[in-house]
Amino acid sequence: MNTKAGTYIQAIRGPVLLVTIGVLFAIHQAGIISFSRTWPLLIIVIGVMKLLERSMGGQPLPAQPAGPYSSQTGAHEQYTGRTEPRYSGTNVPPSGSGGTNA
Repeated sequence: MNTKAGTYIQAIRGPVLLVTIGVLFAIHQAGIISFSRTWPLLIIVIGVMKLLERSMGGQPLPAQPAGPYSSQTGAHEQYTGRTEPRYSGTNVPPSGSGGTNA
C-alpha cells in the first residue's frame, strides 16, 4: 500500500469538509434545497474520505513532542553540545577554588 497517498488524503480531509459545508450552505442560501435535507451528505463525505485513507494505507499522524525541553537529558546536549548536567535550585555548580561555595 502507498502510505504517502494515505497521508495526503488524511491531510486534505479538513479542506474537503470545509468546501462541502460551504457548498451545502450556498445551496441552502440560494433556496434550492434546505440545509436540513442535505446535512447527511457531510457524513457520507467523511465516510468516503476514511475509506480512501484506509485503502491507501494511511496511518494516523504521529503525536508531536511536548517541546525541545521535554526531558532533563538530551535537550541540553542537543542545543549546547555539552553533556554536563544543567544546574537549577539546590544543584549549583562549584565555584572558585576547592569546590566550596562561599
